[in-house]
Amino acid sequence: MTPTVQLASDLIRRRSVTPEDAGCMQLMMERLEKIGFRATYLRRGDTDNLWAVRGDSGPLFAFAGHTDVVPTGPESNWQHPPFEPVIEDGYLFGRGAADMKGSLAAMVVACEEFVAAHPDHNGRIAFLITSDEEGPADNGTVKVVEWLEEQGEKIDWCLVGEPSSTERVGDVIKNGRRGSLGLELTVFGVQGHVAYPHLAENPVHRLAPALAELASEKWDDGNDFFPATSFQVSNINGGTGATNVIPGEVKVICNWRFSTELTAEELQRRARAILDRHGLKYEANFKLSGQPFLTAKGALVEAAQRAIESVSGEATELSTAGGTSDGRFIAPTGAQVVELGPVNATIHKVDECVCAGDLDTLKDMYREILCNLEM
Repeated sequence: MTPTVQLASDLIRRRSVTPEDAGCMQLMMERLEKIGFRATYLRRGDTDNLWAVRGDSGPLFAFAGHTDVVPTGPESNWQHPPFEPVIEDGYLFGRGAADMKGSLAAMVVACEEFVAAHPDHNGRIAFLITSDEEGPADNGTVKVVEWLEEQGEKIDWCLVGEPSSTERVGDVIKNGRRGSLGLELTVFGVQGHVAYPHLAENPVHRLAPALAELASEKWDDGNDFFPATSFQVSNINGGTGATNVIPGEVKVICNWRFSTELTAEELQRRARAILDRHGLKYEANFKLSGQPFLTAKGALVEAAQRAIESVSGEATELSTAGGTSDGRFIAPTGAQVVELGPVNATIHKVDECVCAGDLDTLKDMYREILCNLEM
């Protein structure tokens, strides 16, 4: 078992279901302190956060990631206990193997190898690690970024270890993400008997045309890096459960995944205009989970592309597809941000796993990125 796979296995053994860290950060720091990293632990609410840095001046490169994992569901559904790592047919099984304890292990070992070869490297290397990425993300990376700003600290380049790859490690780099705007909408009517509709006002009937317009609206055309903005309804709830009662209100939960062609404020304005046009009595609570961000070009993208090609011999694809990541908190500070991690085919699934050999390939890519940036 290689050092990378061994460390990934040791991390998987820690039952760090969000927002628990379960000692993962301490395990990482035991390794990082030996090569000159200094740790600052930032407990915020129920969340553990770690900022560790090596070097005193110059450009700042940060590895970013999370130690928390999603719940396993019934462990009896797993062919191996989710927190007892097993290697079978070349794959490392366990909750977090792909998302993202494998990446964390690759980051640590990459730094060990890089520092051994370049003990007097340029600039600074850091780790920004949280235990609240899979949960609400209220007390995690966003709080560390706020603290860094208070310290006058600025990240120049950030590599997030989210599982970005599709079929082989390194075939996709996420160089941006769409923004996410949620809406909890309540439409009010007048409750009554279904046999006397003239004495009631059905909010479901009033909502339906407005919802159809929201769903059919062309919000934008996207651009060279982002697909067109999408709108989706995820929940509708109305009624008392009885078959003969017109409901007094209906609740809808929906979401926009939007590109850099739009702002959250513009989406809210246009959505309200549609609701108002249909004369609805409503309450709308919008929640912005993250702004869209894009690192279209620059030293970090180029360093990552060169590293992947030198290690795997193949080119990589730039993509902004998928959900949100903690990169949404780091990019607004002006940092160049990319995401590079293992194949994402099994993330959040029963029997989550990653090809064990891919973790060492990923480690080599991380190390070469540091070299290419001339750290």
